[in-house]
Amino acid sequence: MSEWKGYKFSDFVNINPPVKLINGEQYSYVEMKDLSDGQRHCSPSIERELTGGARFNDGDTLFARITPCLENGKICQVTGLKNGTGFGSTEFFVFRGKKDISDNDFAFYLSRWDEVRAFAEMNFDGTSGRQRVPKDAFNNLFLNLPDLPEQKSIASILSSLDDKIDLLHRQNKTLEASAETLFRQWFIEAAPQPSPHLSHGERDNAEEGWETGKLGDVIELVYGKGLKEEIRTGKGFPVVGSSGIVGHHSEFLVEGPGIVIGRKGTLGKVIYLFENFFPIDTTYFIKSRVNSVGLFYEYFLLKTLNFEEMNTDSAVPGLNRELALSTEIKVAPFDKLKQYNGYCASLFEKLKQNNSQIRTLARLRDTLLPKLMSGEVRGKDSERGGEKINIKTV
Repeated sequence: MSEWKGYKFSDFVNINPPVKLINGEQYSYVEMKDLSDGQRHCSPSIERELTGGARFNDGDTLFARITPCLENGKICQVTGLKNGTGFGSTEFFVFRGKKDISDNDFAFYLSRWDEVRAFAEMNFDGTSGRQRVPKDAFNNLFLNLPDLPEQKSIASILSSLDDKIDLLHRQNKTLEASAETLFRQWFIEAAPQPSPHLSHGERDNAEEGWETGKLGDVIELVYGKGLKEEIRTGKGFPVVGSSGIVGHHSEFLVEGPGIVIGRKGTLGKVIYLFENFFPIDTTYFIKSRVNSVGLFYEYFLLKTLNFEEMNTDSAVPGLNRELALSTEIKVAPFDKLKQYNGYCASLFEKLKQNNSQIRTLARLRDTLLPKLMSGEVRGKDSERGGEKINIKTV
């Protein structure tokens, strides 16, 4: 019979294991913004010359040790590192399974368990707003944990759900990339370009049906609102910050579908939301003008703009609303815009269905995780007592 044993967390997993890297060389670099709550895997977005920071291998777990990143679920298994190694923010702990003691995938799910996350949050140290979990805190976390075979069974059950979620996220990226490619073909590459060799009349003919205007002719940028109440995790309406969904709240400010754009910090990130949402004060949300050309067009138009040129703040990047709204744009004939929005409608309906499926799978995973970790629910191959589960029947 499989017996669970008591472990000190720091004896069960390797915390910040050594990784040999060479100073001055370029490596994959993982930033905090590369991690998303609810998604198992994260990948590097850039490469950098090695400096200080956390070092890790493919498959290691990155665990945010600073507030509010930990509360926002910044925990993932890193993948896609060049040559299998990389480094990242100093605000990561790195967790890795220990030989003959713990499975690497199980270590990831263990780190996402509320017992571990809540313990870490209770041990925040430092000044308000910049509190961090000290590494030594994990010497005081004691848990009853299964042997390797059952760890792998538990990780397999949860991984099967995460694999389905990852597949749906990849499908969504493909669908959105298809819509963005068509946008660029129709509205960027096909937009008429003024030529000094054409007469005024010839230029008018070349641009027939196209209009020159400002971004402010199409949309308004409205400030998000500060939240006085605490942001909750998992239930309610999505709360949207400059980097994406940062939690949930009992109220919403904007009826979906809608678009949010980063105003502070993550400058100009464009986020499309299907449901009602609450944009906080690090964002602008989009309000279409009366003569709107369509939400899908507006979304991809915003994604093609260079907001880095519209930063007027020095310390923390900030998007200047007036500069953004005065940006010159070319608007295609209305029939072309109508045709494009019609094409996108079916793609975004599939995106919406996928997002609904992702939420369902994520709820099931998040419901099973604490039950599997506590032994209340057991893998189908477990010899120990408890309700058995075979994920294929779910």
